[in-house]
Amino acid sequence: MVERIAFKGMIPSEAEKITSDQYLKLIKSRQRRSIKRNGILYKKLLQKVEDYKKAGKTKPVKTHIREAVIIPAWIGVRFAVHNGKEFQEMVVTANMLGHRLGEYAYSTKRVIHSAPGIRATRGSKFLAVK
Repeated sequence: MVERIAFKGMIPSEAEKITSDQYLKLIKSRQRRSIKRNGILYKKLLQKVEDYKKAGKTKPVKTHIREAVIIPAWIGVRFAVHNGKEFQEMVVTANMLGHRLGEYAYSTKRVIHSAPGIRATRGSKFLAVK
């Protein structure tokens, strides 16, 4: 079955047109509080995204603000979110609304261990010498 990209039953074009008051009623209290008490950095990010949209730029908006809550005005905007080492690109879709930017830029990778070295374990004495 195909995944339906929507927010609370609304298609992306409807979700983009939601006012900020309507949006605040639809999201959870923790995200609502974060948006209402937005700090200086969050306000700068909002202004930066607004400037990018007005200018019609297609390159991603670079940010270190991983805790920023995704709002409906950002649907379709490309972000480059810092994960501690590099910037990871993402495009905001309707099903990302109410989540934070950092949830989509993973800061850790899966650890893949290689074979043990010579004399690393008791069982390694049976391995062929490298």
